[in-house]
Amino acid sequence: MPATRSSGARVVLGGEGRARVATGVSVFDHLLTLLARHGGFDLTLEVAPGEPDEEVAAAGRALGGALVEALPEGARGHGSAVVPADEALAHVALEASGRPLVVSNVDLTEARVGGLETDVVGEFLRELAEGAGVTLHVRLIEGRDTGHVLEAIFKALGVALSQAGRPRGTPTTGRSSNG
Repeated sequence: MPATRSSGARVVLGGEGRARVATGVSVFDHLLTLLARHGGFDLTLEVAPGEPDEEVAAAGRALGGALVEALPEGARGHGSAVVPADEALAHVALEASGRPLVVSNVDLTEARVGGLETDVVGEFLRELAEGAGVTLHVRLIEGRDTGHVLEAIFKALGVALSQAGRPRGTPTTGRSSNG
Protein backbone atom coordinates (compact mmCIF):
# COMPACT_ATOMS: atom_id res chain seq x y z
CA MET A 1 0.00 0.00 0.00
CA PRO A 2 1.55 3.36 -1.01
CA ALA A 3 2.20 5.96 1.66
CA THR A 4 -0.06 8.97 1.57
CA ARG A 5 1.11 12.49 2.24
CA SER A 6 -1.01 14.80 4.28
CA SER A 7 -0.99 18.55 4.15
CA GLY A 8 0.96 20.41 6.76
CA ALA A 9 2.80 23.65 7.36
CA ARG A 10 5.19 25.13 9.87
CA VAL A 11 6.00 28.82 10.19
CA VAL A 12 8.82 30.36 12.21
CA LEU A 13 8.28 34.10 12.48
CA GLY A 14 11.47 36.14 12.65
CA GLY A 15 13.34 33.46 10.73
CA GLU A 16 15.67 33.85 7.79
CA GLY A 17 13.13 33.83 4.96
CA ARG A 18 13.78 30.23 3.99
CA ALA A 19 11.12 28.11 2.38
CA ARG A 20 10.76 24.38 1.81
CA VAL A 21 7.56 24.19 -0.19
CA ALA A 22 6.00 21.26 -2.06
CA THR A 23 2.49 22.03 -3.24
CA GLY A 24 2.64 20.11 -6.50
CA VAL A 25 2.23 23.37 -8.46
CA SER A 26 5.66 24.81 -9.30
CA VAL A 27 4.53 28.39 -9.99
CA PHE A 28 2.71 28.38 -6.66
CA ASP A 29 5.80 27.03 -4.89
CA HIS A 30 7.66 30.04 -6.31
CA LEU A 31 5.01 32.46 -5.01
CA LEU A 32 5.10 30.92 -1.52
CA THR A 33 8.90 31.11 -1.51
CA LEU A 34 8.61 34.85 -2.29
CA LEU A 35 6.08 35.21 0.52
CA ALA A 36 8.47 33.67 3.07
CA ARG A 37 11.53 35.53 1.79
CA HIS A 38 9.87 38.96 1.86
CA GLY A 39 8.17 38.22 5.17
CA GLY A 40 11.46 37.17 6.74
CA PHE A 41 9.97 33.99 8.17
CA ASP A 42 10.80 30.34 7.63
CA LEU A 43 8.14 28.25 5.96
CA THR A 44 7.85 24.51 5.58
CA LEU A 45 4.79 23.45 3.60
CA GLU A 46 3.84 20.13 2.09
CA VAL A 47 0.55 19.37 0.39
CA ALA A 48 -0.93 15.99 -0.45
CA PRO A 49 -1.07 15.30 -4.19
CA GLY A 50 -4.32 16.08 -5.95
CA GLU A 51 -5.80 18.38 -8.50
CA PRO A 52 -4.02 21.76 -8.68
CA ASP A 53 -7.01 23.66 -7.26
CA GLU A 54 -7.22 21.19 -4.35
CA GLU A 55 -3.48 21.49 -3.69
CA VAL A 56 -3.60 25.29 -3.66
CA ALA A 57 -6.65 25.34 -1.32
CA ALA A 58 -4.96 22.82 0.99
CA ALA A 59 -1.85 25.02 1.05
CA GLY A 60 -3.97 28.00 2.13
CA ARG A 61 -5.64 26.03 4.93
CA ALA A 62 -2.34 24.57 6.16
CA LEU A 63 -0.54 27.93 6.08
CA GLY A 64 -3.43 29.65 7.87
CA GLY A 65 -3.35 27.10 10.67
CA ALA A 66 0.43 27.35 10.99
CA LEU A 67 0.23 31.14 11.22
CA VAL A 68 -2.23 30.91 14.12
CA GLU A 69 0.19 28.63 15.97
CA ALA A 70 3.20 30.86 15.19
CA LEU A 71 1.63 34.18 16.18
CA PRO A 72 3.07 35.05 19.61
CA GLU A 73 1.02 36.36 22.52
CA GLY A 74 1.12 40.15 22.41
CA ALA A 75 1.69 40.36 18.65
CA ARG A 76 0.47 43.43 16.76
CA GLY A 77 -2.00 41.29 14.84
CA HIS A 78 -2.14 43.61 11.85
CA GLY A 79 0.12 44.63 8.99
CA SER A 80 0.16 46.47 5.70
CA ALA A 81 2.58 46.64 2.79
CA VAL A 82 2.83 48.11 -0.69
CA VAL A 83 5.32 46.13 -2.77
CA PRO A 84 6.29 46.22 -6.47
CA ALA A 85 7.23 43.47 -8.89
CA ASP A 86 8.38 45.16 -12.09
CA GLU A 87 5.39 47.16 -13.44
CA ALA A 88 2.97 45.69 -10.88
CA LEU A 89 2.28 47.32 -7.52
CA ALA A 90 0.12 45.64 -4.88
CA HIS A 91 -1.10 46.68 -1.45
CA VAL A 92 -2.01 44.04 1.13
CA ALA A 93 -3.42 44.88 4.57
CA LEU A 94 -4.50 42.33 7.15
CA GLU A 95 -5.82 42.06 10.67
CA ALA A 96 -6.00 39.01 12.92
CA SER A 97 -9.64 39.80 13.60
CA GLY A 98 -11.09 36.35 14.12
CA ARG A 99 -13.45 37.24 11.27
CA PRO A 100 -12.09 35.63 8.10
CA LEU A 101 -12.73 37.77 5.06
CA VAL A 102 -10.99 38.61 1.79
CA VAL A 103 -11.72 41.89 0.05
CA SER A 104 -9.92 42.29 -3.27
CA ASN A 105 -10.08 44.29 -6.48
CA VAL A 106 -7.98 41.69 -8.33
CA ASP A 107 -9.74 39.53 -10.92
CA LEU A 108 -7.46 36.93 -12.47
CA THR A 109 -10.15 34.43 -13.49
CA GLU A 110 -9.18 34.59 -17.15
CA ALA A 111 -5.40 34.61 -16.66
CA ARG A 112 -3.09 31.59 -16.82
CA VAL A 113 0.44 31.41 -15.41
CA GLY A 114 2.60 28.31 -15.66
CA GLY A 115 -0.49 26.19 -16.34
CA LEU A 116 -2.10 27.46 -13.13
CA GLU A 117 -5.58 28.85 -13.45
CA THR A 118 -4.89 31.90 -11.35
CA ASP A 119 -8.42 32.17 -10.02
CA VAL A 120 -7.28 29.42 -7.63
CA VAL A 121 -5.03 32.06 -6.04
CA GLY A 122 -8.24 33.75 -4.87
CA GLU A 123 -9.25 30.42 -3.34
CA PHE A 124 -5.83 30.18 -1.64
CA LEU A 125 -6.34 33.62 -0.08
CA ARG A 126 -9.85 32.70 1.12
CA GLU A 127 -8.57 29.45 2.67
CA LEU A 128 -5.64 31.30 4.27
CA ALA A 129 -8.00 33.92 5.75
CA GLU A 130 -10.31 31.19 7.05
CA GLY A 131 -7.51 29.10 8.54
CA ALA A 132 -5.75 32.06 10.18
CA GLY A 133 -8.90 33.99 11.16
CA VAL A 134 -7.73 37.13 9.38
CA THR A 135 -9.39 39.92 7.46
CA LEU A 136 -7.34 40.37 4.31
CA HIS A 137 -7.51 43.30 1.87
CA VAL A 138 -5.72 42.97 -1.48
CA ARG A 139 -5.48 45.94 -3.82
CA LEU A 140 -3.79 45.97 -7.18
CA ILE A 141 -2.62 49.53 -7.71
CA GLU A 142 -0.97 48.88 -11.08
CA GLY A 143 -0.06 45.85 -13.15
CA ARG A 144 -0.49 44.26 -16.55
CA ASP A 145 1.64 41.13 -16.48
CA THR A 146 -0.16 38.39 -14.51
CA GLY A 147 3.06 36.86 -13.20
CA HIS A 148 4.23 40.22 -11.88
CA VAL A 149 0.82 40.92 -10.34
CA LEU A 150 0.94 37.61 -8.45
CA GLU A 151 4.52 38.22 -7.32
CA ALA A 152 3.64 41.69 -6.02
CA ILE A 153 0.64 40.30 -4.10
CA PHE A 154 2.60 37.47 -2.47
CA LYS A 155 5.55 39.73 -1.59
CA ALA A 156 3.20 42.27 0.01
CA LEU A 157 1.35 39.51 1.85
CA GLY A 158 4.65 38.24 3.28
CA VAL A 159 5.62 41.69 4.56
CA ALA A 160 2.15 42.28 6.05
CA LEU A 161 2.25 38.88 7.81
CA SER A 162 5.68 39.69 9.20
CA GLN A 163 4.39 42.99 10.60
CA ALA A 164 1.38 41.24 12.17
CA GLY A 165 3.71 38.88 14.03
CA ARG A 166 5.84 41.62 15.60
CA PRO A 167 5.36 42.52 19.26
CA ARG A 168 3.03 45.46 19.91
CA GLY A 169 4.91 48.74 19.87
CA THR A 170 7.54 47.54 17.38
CA PRO A 171 7.94 49.95 14.45
CA THR A 172 7.02 48.58 11.03
CA THR A 173 9.27 50.85 8.99
CA GLY A 174 12.76 49.99 7.84
CA ARG A 175 14.24 46.99 6.16
CA SER A 176 13.91 43.45 7.39
CA SER A 177 17.03 41.48 8.20
CA ASN A 178 16.72 39.56 4.94
CA GLY A 179 17.16 42.70 2.83
